[in-house]
Amino acid sequence: MHLADQDPLDPNPDEPVKIPITDTLDLHTFRPNEIGDLLPDYFAECIRHGILAVRVVHGKGTGTLRTGVHHLLNKLPEVESWQWPAGEQSGGWGATWVYLRPDAA
Repeated sequence: MHLADQDPLDPNPDEPVKIPITDTLDLHTFRPNEIGDLLPDYFAECIRHGILAVRVVHGKGTGTLRTGVHHLLNKLPEVESWQWPAGEQSGGWGATWVYLRPDAA
């Protein structure tokens, strides 16, 4: 990559992005092809920190990201269950509550 092509706001584009581990994961800055690696890793860290209910914010938009998230949630053994929509106070149609298995880490 040429220096002129590099994003000035992201000086090290090849370094992993550090995400705070909380009960909310906002996916607005991620592409659909990135969630396959992101969600399992994030959920593993949540379980390790004792966070067993995670609100995944995927937005309302076209539904592409939401569909990808829901498809992946059905395949992950650490996911006990999930609820969409998340409820009006938690993001409604733009978020999904994910409930994790405490023994999955």
